[in-house]
Amino acid sequence: MEMTRRSLVTSVAAGTATAAIAPSDDGRAEEAPSAAGAAAVLAIHYQNEVLDPGGKIKLGVAEDSPRRATVIAAARRMLDDARASKTPIIHVRIAFSADYHEVVATGEMWRRVVSGGVMKEGSWGAEFYPDLGPQPSDVVITHACNNAFLFSPLEAVLRKIGVGRLTVAGIATNLSVESTVRHASDVGYAVRVVADACSARDDETHHASLRTMANFAEIA
Repeated sequence: MEMTRRSLVTSVAAGTATAAIAPSDDGRAEEAPSAAGAAAVLAIHYQNEVLDPGGKIKLGVAEDSPRRATVIAAARRMLDDARASKTPIIHVRIAFSADYHEVVATGEMWRRVVSGGVMKEGSWGAEFYPDLGPQPSDVVITHACNNAFLFSPLEAVLRKIGVGRLTVAGIATNLSVESTVRHASDVGYAVRVVADACSARDDETHHASLRTMANFAEIA
């Protein structure tokens, strides 16, 4: 079954688009990333719909969660530290066309996205949460699923920068973050997860996902 997904990578400063790199015949990247390569930060889904108390998506932060402020502060520190050290930052945002043609609604989560009319391109929900969005030197990737690599130019962007080490954080821990970290580890990136800058719908789910990721990533 052919699945059509929309993905876009934008340099905030230049406004350029980049095509994804082609995989080898066996589905793996032509050359595995080197752990001696450059570092980059991957900030996943720090958007209003998932982080603001008024957002409709509660899979990452419960409406009454006492951790919300802690997660936001940790994410801001991660981004500030990256900028201070001149480490490239790639923001991954999820957004859909008005007709949701990118969504393959094979699961309840995706059916709720469509029925709830959330994360439409140009909507408040799809915008970055205040102070956690990109600056002119950052890169922004728009995609339409959990895994930041899947149907996305992310791999091509990382290769262009020469990245071998990824610091990853975002929302939700057990969905977009874990999906992305699994993929990154499988194709050869050295991965570090900033636990305090991640969140799931409850602490049990968050910590269970961190324990799983500890098998193939450093949990900081």
